Amino acid sequence: MNEFYAHYFCDYFTELGLSDRMVTFLNMVTLLLILCILIFISDFIARKILVQAFTRFAKRSKTNFDDLLVSHKAPRNIAHLVPLFLTIELVPLVFYDYPQFERIFTVFLKVYGVILTIWILRSILRALESYFKTVPRLRDKPIDSYIQVVMLFVWITGFGLCFVVLTGVPLWTFFTTLGAASAILLLIFKDTILGFVASIQVSINDSVRIGDWITMDKYGADGDVIEINLATVQVQNFDMTITHIPTYALLSDSFKNWRGMQNSGGRRIKRSILLKAKSIHYLSDERVEELKQIQSIKEYLNTRQSDIKNYNTNNDIDKSLLINGRNLTNLGVFRKYVQTYIQNHSGINKEMFIMVRQLAPTPQGIPLELYAFSSDKRWENYEYIMSDIFDHVLAAVPYFDLEIFELAPSISYPEA
Repeated sequence: MNEFYAHYFCDYFTELGLSDRMVTFLNMVTLLLILCILIFISDFIARKILVQAFTRFAKRSKTNFDDLLVSHKAPRNIAHLVPLFLTIELVPLVFYDYPQFERIFTVFLKVYGVILTIWILRSILRALESYFKTVPRLRDKPIDSYIQVVMLFVWITGFGLCFVVLTGVPLWTFFTTLGAASAILLLIFKDTILGFVASIQVSINDSVRIGDWITMDKYGADGDVIEINLATVQVQNFDMTITHIPTYALLSDSFKNWRGMQNSGGRRIKRSILLKAKSIHYLSDERVEELKQIQSIKEYLNTRQSDIKNYNTNNDIDKSLLINGRNLTNLGVFRKYVQTYIQNHSGINKEMFIMVRQLAPTPQGIPLELYAFSSDKRWENYEYIMSDIFDHVLAAVPYFDLEIFELAPSISYPEA
């Protein structure tokens, strides 16, 4: 039966008075053209049926995975298997009289089958990658890295199968030879292997997630992580530029992850003002009475003044000089005022640490540092709260007879 179909057109060409070799050749060419037409028609019909079937099923189903399969062309690629199987069945008939062509064409079909399988798996893996990114508990995981590792093994296996088909070398022999060349492979895929290990470590230790705000001065990165894959970590900086960091750098280099701040109850404010040392002095009773007009520290001044007077009286302190005994200073009262102001500020989280402290003197003056946490962690609002606090603090400095340090500008005099 196969011989009948293989020589279907021979009688027609023989009637034309052609030689046997020419008849056989024209018969093969005719069958090959018919096979090409069948391949085109079967591929077109299979794509139409399969894509439409998947599309209709995707619209009815509740999950979006099948929609992602359609968008990543998985049904379209699967449909190409139909003409492939048809070709494998009909090739022996087309090249019935040319076994050498049949062997070459069969090898080509096997290689094409391997590549098509890889392409189908690639479409499915891309659909899985997109689907996993929509799952809430997996959205911040380095899914790209895992998919790329699977694809890497798929490509290596596909390359091995193609090599075996083309050379006839057994698959086990190929992978044994590949193992002997592992040193070269390690050198070629060094970054990929390091990136894979880094991705696993990052995932296990939960050190970086997609969406985290990280700062890495070495690479000029300061922004949100938008992608983690085998080769790089992409960070979108706040100026909208994108920095690419090698994935393994997350293990070998130091970086700052702001997730702890974002998950906490507030964002830290840590800033100081510089006060002139010569403006610091003791407060007389008359000056203390004047400062009692500031409502937020009136009760504090009454209490402290009473305690100090009792101490000085009980210890028979000579107060002809202010330095004797215990005294209030304008810097100490100002520090208490700033502390009270921050504790009453609506933008500060009262449940977190609040402190106003004096740092070590510097050549530029005495630093007075404010340490607190804003209740609003959004950058714009955080900056507004911090600016609002320091606007008030800087404006309040003169009320306590203190002065802000400012570097005097250099004055150049014209030559005589």
